[in-house]
Amino acid sequence: MSSEALAKVPAAPQTPEHADALTIVPQRRLGQWVAAVAVLVLLGLAVNSVLRNKAFQWNVVADYFTSDSVLRGLWLTLWLTAVVMVLGFALGALLAVFRLSANPVLRAVSWGYVWLFRSIPILVQLLLWFNIGALYPQILGVKTVNLLSPVAVAVVGLTLHEAAYAAEVVRGGILSVDRGQIEAAQALGLSRWRRWRRIVLPQAMRSIVPPAGNMLIGALKGTSIVSVIAVNDLLFSAQLIYHRTYQVIPLLMVATLWYTLVTSVLGVGQYYVEKHYARGTESVR
Repeated sequence: MSSEALAKVPAAPQTPEHADALTIVPQRRLGQWVAAVAVLVLLGLAVNSVLRNKAFQWNVVADYFTSDSVLRGLWLTLWLTAVVMVLGFALGALLAVFRLSANPVLRAVSWGYVWLFRSIPILVQLLLWFNIGALYPQILGVKTVNLLSPVAVAVVGLTLHEAAYAAEVVRGGILSVDRGQIEAAQALGLSRWRRWRRIVLPQAMRSIVPPAGNMLIGALKGTSIVSVIAVNDLLFSAQLIYHRTYQVIPLLMVATLWYTLVTSVLGVGQYYVEKHYARGTESVR
């Protein structure tokens, strides 16, 4: 390179001698602080209004919060939620396998089931099962009138409803597993059961757990609808009390606080289950 060309090359910027002494001033975000303060003030006013509003009758809430009838209703709600989720996911997993099968009949049956039970509102399903005797007075020579108790109707109706959604959750989780890993497991000579247990399910659970956790919380709250068929769950227990005492608001607050407490515990459990199955991914720190 000629001396004229070298003369045209711009000189490198000089590094200040005291570069380490430079102070980095963070950008001021006045609007964010103002919005945060406004939200906190509004939240404080709302909480103060709830706590100081005498119409809530917090002393009555405290009296009935751990009463025997409320706790029995809470236990039935928890039991019903657990049974429905176990049976619903068992049936849903079977439907998901049918949907992924090469057999067109099984695929059609699975698709039809999911379409039907996702189309009918859960309240309508419960009422239909509750009045099954009016549709089919006898099945195989057995009288269906009063054959199913209200609790059995709740289990059947909620299970069939949850299975339709569980089938799609499980199917989506299985489809999220890379096909190449399954083919690699086949190349290694792993049996079908070992491929599912060691390769497919651990990876599918990363996609299954978050919506399954939401389904569990939704099922817990959804059990309150069984009060329309006189199942003595948490909400129905609260209703029985306020029909006698006319203290509607405080008894509804009792049910609300219990639902909030249980869903919060389930949310914490969901977080740790997700963290367990997400080990080794970049999203976990």
